[in-house]
Amino acid sequence: MAPKPKVLATNPVFPETQALLEAHATVEINRSLDPWSYQEVRQRCRDAAGLLVFMNDSIDANFFAACPDLRVIGAALKGFDNIDVQAATDAGVWVTIVPDLLTIPTAELAIGLMLSLGRNIVTGDRNIKANGYSGWRAELYGAGLASATVGIVGFGLVGRAIAERLAGFQCRLLAYDQSVSVALAASWPSVTMTSLEDVMARSDYVVLALPLTDDTRHLINSRTIAAMKRGARLVNPARGSLVDESAVADAIGRGHLAGYAADAFECEDWALEHRPSGIDRRLTDLSAPTVFTPHIGSAVTDVRREIELSAARSILDALAGRVPSGAVNDPGKQLAHAQPAAR
Repeated sequence: MAPKPKVLATNPVFPETQALLEAHATVEINRSLDPWSYQEVRQRCRDAAGLLVFMNDSIDANFFAACPDLRVIGAALKGFDNIDVQAATDAGVWVTIVPDLLTIPTAELAIGLMLSLGRNIVTGDRNIKANGYSGWRAELYGAGLASATVGIVGFGLVGRAIAERLAGFQCRLLAYDQSVSVALAASWPSVTMTSLEDVMARSDYVVLALPLTDDTRHLINSRTIAAMKRGARLVNPARGSLVDESAVADAIGRGHLAGYAADAFECEDWALEHRPSGIDRRLTDLSAPTVFTPHIGSAVTDVRREIELSAARSILDALAGRVPSGAVNDPGKQLAHAQPAAR
């Protein structure tokens, strides 16, 4: 009997995920909440056929050169900017993602961030816990969502899920997305599709729902922030480097932005060589009008379990010679193209 292939999981996984993988593979798992370094993952993966990766991993061309047995990377993610897909394809390695399970949890968190930021929920909670409570005071006045103009930048699955959930708040909804078809726009009569400049100029809240690409990195910068209406609030449940955090801190300091809420940060976009080492301290000061969560957009227990299982099934499919679900490349075609023509 042939030995089972090795599958490496770079972060702790649910027992169900481990059991599924162990039925078909020898499994090595990082059981600590502290992530392995790039070098350690590469070293442990040298004899692995499958790799289950998460948000805190970065996979580049040098990684594939050191892992000749690798056949598939299953990302428990929707975004895959931390994986060099072209290098994977060149190395004959499948890359799979989980494209839809993160949509609703991320949209829900976006609404929570908007409410927390506008209504000073986190500040109120912190004040009571630090100082106790003796009754109402005329303080912490904020902004609600009812009748607010909300601009959604990016109108894919997450952007549309955010719009759907905001409908109950009677918001005026604007959206910007260059890739939206006329038919899709027509199917959302409650949303006005417009330019990025118009979204910025008219919105009380701007919510980001974009992937991180070369074109979207620092889409929110000093210039686009200056185009926002004074007193607007910015919400980022997507990718940290969509936003120039230093520019946001400057705008809050000038009083141009009324607040910033985020679930993702520049410092964790591991594939970017010149990312900052942490969050701008002006934004994490307790007096700053900010609300931050530690990248918990998909952190709903049942959802995370199914995300892992979906990624694990894709790994097992690829190892069994089947086309895996959620594939973002096709190394088989690349390899076939590289073969010399038959004589």
